[in-house]
Formats: sequence, structure tokens, C-alpha cells
Amino acid sequence: MDDLQLLRRTRSDVDAASDDSLARGRQRLMARIGEETTAALTFGRKPRGTMVRRGFLVAGAAAVLVGAIVVADVVSIGGKPPGATAEAAQALDNAAAATIETSDPVVGPGQYLKIATTAVYASAVVLDNPGTDRRTVEWLDRSTDQLYVPADQSAEWIWNREARIPATFFSEDARAEAAKYQQSQANDPIRTGELLRAQGGNFYSSQRLLLAGLPLAEGLKTLPRDPQALLDEIRQRGKPGRPEAETLESIASVLRTGVVPADLRAALYKAAALIRGVTVVDRQANLDGRVGIAIGIEHPKRQTRMDIIIDSETGMFIGERVVTLTAGTTFPAGTATGWTAIETSVVDSAP
Repeated sequence: MDDLQLLRRTRSDVDAASDDSLARGRQRLMARIGEETTAALTFGRKPRGTMVRRGFLVAGAAAVLVGAIVVADVVSIGGKPPGATAEAAQALDNAAAATIETSDPVVGPGQYLKIATTAVYASAVVLDNPGTDRRTVEWLDRSTDQLYVPADQSAEWIWNREARIPATFFSEDARAEAAKYQQSQANDPIRTGELLRAQGGNFYSSQRLLLAGLPLAEGLKTLPRDPQALLDEIRQRGKPGRPEAETLESIASVLRTGVVPADLRAALYKAAALIRGVTVVDRQANLDGRVGIAIGIEHPKRQTRMDIIIDSETGMFIGERVVTLTAGTTFPAGTATGWTAIETSVVDSAP
């Protein structure tokens, strides 16, 4: 058994080290040996025998040192505790760097930041007719909306919510039940659409929040930009002991607002890289016609995977999705049972 095999047996959750990782480990080892030997020769104050023993000890510990360097290279970044896989962490770090280099839209006086959202949601009805078994019929709804955020975010926001329409069916039975349900909800604004206005974006007389208990305006200013501190606060605002998939959901909910400045967006990406279990799931994920890298984590209780999708060139947040991992009575495994895609632009007027 070679040293790397021994290392993998000790830490079975460590990803296989790449050739580049091994090469970097050996290079660092050789540099370390060179430094130790040079120091002993330069100062030359110890007996020759001591220097030889020192060299022997360094050589004898070579495998252990290489192993330690490889572990650091595979499961940690910058000396931080293990988090996302090396590939996911690198992708998120690249997205953070691109975000800082990409200027945020500048909204001038009288202009609006327009946040266009396309979303898909799972809907269902429970059928409990006499003489038949109780069963649930499911389908996917699609909706679009446009949120207009003024330059002064304390001023009036406008939200154009379009009709939520049944769009994807996996059986003719589901199509028929969805049509019945849609007709029965003819007076529900969520189904028919509505145009809303509210100061500071506080629609439905509710304060607009960035995270649980954290108002939007306050959160944008006060959330830590240090990734670990930011991740700690996000976790603290969630339910104790919740799965890390829900932590990534919280990060996605902040990004989904469309008003997150570049420095906070970059910190959120780096915070996601600290979540153990986060991995790259699709390098060419297509979300409503826009392609980006999908980074996700499985939810241990729901049999689903939570993904965030990022434009790898600009670092812009494209959207999020929830993918079912096991086949159910309606949705096949691999179905995105919910997703949201956002796109921002600056406009001169609003409805």
C-alpha cells in the first residue's frame, strides 16, 4: 500500500487527488527539505552528525509531509476547514472574483432596477371522491413577474405579478385536474396576476426581509463580508440543526432578491464554498435559456438537491432550482420541481 492509499483509507471522504495536487505537494516538500538543509549548512553551528540526523528525519518523514500537503490541497482552501469539493470551491471562488470585477448596474434618479423573474412551482390537488382511493395529482406551474426598484430604495417599488399558469404535466389526468383547479381559483390574484405598489418594497403590509428577522435595507448594509462570519450568521438565523442544504437555500434566497451588491454577492459565493457537501453538478446548466455552472447539495431528508446557478464569466447569479433525486408518483427522478431565474436591467420607467 502506497502513502496516498493509506491516506485515502484514513480519510475515505477525501476526493481523489489530481496529478497537479500531487505535483504541488512534492514541490512544496522538496522546497521545505531544501530550506532545512540550507539553514543547517549556513549556520553550521551544530556538529555534522546532528545535521545528518536532521536530514534523515526529514527524509524519513517525506511521505507523511506529502500526505499532509495533499490533504490540505484537496479538502481545504487557504487553511480553512473542509467545505465544498475542490472543484466547487474553485468555481465559487472564480465567481466571487468575477463578481468584484463586474460593475453593478447604476440606477440614476428617476430610473429603476428592473428584476425580471421567471419561476416554476409544483402544485397539487388531493382527490378524495367517494368510492375511490385518496390520491394526489401534481403538475408544474409557471409564472413571470417584474419588480421595479427605485434608485432610492425607501421610495415606492412596483411589482407586476403575471398570472400563474399550469405548464408542465406528466399525465393527462394531471392536465385535466390542473385546468379544473385553475378555473376554481379565478378570483385569486396569485393565479390571475396583479400590479402592486409599496414604499420600500413592503408589499402586503409586510416588512421586506433579506433573511429571517433581518430587514432588507439593514441586511444589505450590515451582513458580514467575511465569508465565515457571514455563513455563521446565516446558520444562526435558520432552525438549529437544519441540514446544510437549507443553508444553501438561504444563500439563494438572498441572491434571488436581485439587489445584492457585488461585495456581498462575492462573500455569499465564498460562504457557500465553506459548506461541506457542496459540489459541481452541471457545468452547462440551462435555466430559462441562460447557461451557467450549477453548484448544489443534497437534502438528506427530502430526497432533493438544491442548486444555485452562476454565470461563470461574470459571476452574476442566474437562478436556483430544486431537483428531485428519486422518482415519485408523479415526477420522474431528475425533475426540477421548482426553479427561479432572474435577470436585472436598468429602465427609465415603470408601470
